[in-house]
Amino acid sequence: MFQLYDFLIYCFITAYTPGPNNLLSMSNAARLGFRRSIPFNFGITAGFFFVMSICTLFSATLYTLLPKVKLLMQILGAGYMLYLAWKVWKSSGDLKAEGGKEASFTAGMLLQFMNPKIYIYAITAMSLYILPLYSSPLILFGFVLVLTIIGASSSYVWALFGSAFCRFFARHTKAVNLVMALLLVYCAVSLFL
Repeated sequence: MFQLYDFLIYCFITAYTPGPNNLLSMSNAARLGFRRSIPFNFGITAGFFFVMSICTLFSATLYTLLPKVKLLMQILGAGYMLYLAWKVWKSSGDLKAEGGKEASFTAGMLLQFMNPKIYIYAITAMSLYILPLYSSPLILFGFVLVLTIIGASSSYVWALFGSAFCRFFARHTKAVNLVMALLLVYCAVSLFL
């Protein structure tokens, strides 16, 4: 049975926690304004979709060729979630980031190929939540779209509300980090229930 609640918790926490996309989107919007940062965010979306597709193909191939890899993927995925929970909990909340000088579509797209957070997000979501239940190319494509929308939407939100997030995290860093970390621990534990 598809664990929609756990899947969505994992996706939103992974996508909306600080990472290269979110911090650069926030920085570009603060520097250039939201409207002028849109091409960069469109580039993030396009690159995100492309990387998500590659990771889905990789995960599906690995899952098909090596069905015994499921337990290993569960262990590695749960380990990554626990590591991410620890990093979120220990995060200082210092969200200041220097953005690049150019907020172009190409810069946003190329960033995705150097962003390990996306690779881990994609492979973990596919191998732990989706591939155990679905193998149809059409359904997998649908999940690629869902993961892309969730993942890329965070860069738009961080761009739009970047300064508000900085102030909110600065005031409530420990509480926000604790909630996100505990939800990630829950997701990791629920993989084995």
